[in-house]
Amino acid sequence: MSDYNKLVIFDCDGTLVDGQHLIIDAMDLCFERQGLTPPERSASRSIIGLSLEEAMAVLIPNHDARFYRHMAEEYKNAFLDLRAENGDPIEPLYEGTLETLRELDAAGYLLAVATGKSMRGLKRVLASHEISNLFVSLQTADTHPSKPHPSMIQTAIMEAGSHTDQTIMVGDTSYDMLMAKSASVGAVGVNWGYHDEAFLHENGANTVLSLYSDLPKTVKSMIG
Repeated sequence: MSDYNKLVIFDCDGTLVDGQHLIIDAMDLCFERQGLTPPERSASRSIIGLSLEEAMAVLIPNHDARFYRHMAEEYKNAFLDLRAENGDPIEPLYEGTLETLRELDAAGYLLAVATGKSMRGLKRVLASHEISNLFVSLQTADTHPSKPHPSMIQTAIMEAGSHTDQTIMVGDTSYDMLMAKSASVGAVGVNWGYHDEAFLHENGANTVLSLYSDLPKTVKSMIG
């Protein structure tokens, strides 16, 4: 597989940045505006990573597709309103994120993102931390089925000129691990996000990390 580029794909919220507070607040506001009781915050946290329509289907079962599309649009409106109200806050990078991305890039690995965020939202986050240039492929819910469908990983592999044997998915949720397994790539969980370590292992993680600084050696051991 030496003819293929080595690729490390990252989830965004819960893996690169901690965006849970704005996401959960926007979910609360969305539900309130629709006259619905907001979900428990733990429930809102658990669906981070899914596309919006899929997330709404988990939070409010037994409705039709039209209802979920409506709720997804209302969530987007609530999110944008809260962002404007709070002065466009920047979701913080987790400790060690920037240093690790730079180390992997310097070592010759190609980097990508696969996220349930919109492309607009992802580009805003990456630009706010001045790390857009580190990624060769950006895959979002705008143009793909929701995780854990493998489409985002498959497209990133194609765009990066990589191969399943030379690719790793890094994420904080079971959806990331299941997506990795569905795409037949390595699955590295991180325990600083929104699903606990045991759940990551149960859903296919090859390993779960506690520190970003351990990622480069883990990547090297898995794909060289």
